[in-house]
Amino acid sequence: MTAATGAAQGIILTAADVGILIDDHLQRLNACKNVLAFAVNTVAAVVFIFTTTVDWKVVACIAVGSTIGGQIGARYGRRLDPRMLRALIVVVGLTALVRLL
Repeated sequence: MTAATGAAQGIILTAADVGILIDDHLQRLNACKNVLAFAVNTVAAVVFIFTTTVDWKVVACIAVGSTIGGQIGARYGRRLDPRMLRALIVVVGLTALVRLL
């Protein structure tokens, strides 16, 4: 569920960037989306740390996986044709939507 939620967050932030806030190349919008997601997730993490019990082993696994995935995604995202990247974003977004529903 969290992977689908994270994907949905990325799609929503990308849509906000593309549709409302910034008129730029998709790769730069993706970087902006990543900064926004980092800020939102940092606030959420601080709230969770102080309001609930945290399983730090799970946190470590997610952190390592997210870091590796982010590096791989950034490397290949910059190389993709913008049309292909848009298509991939649509597919991931629709997949997240279907899983959440």
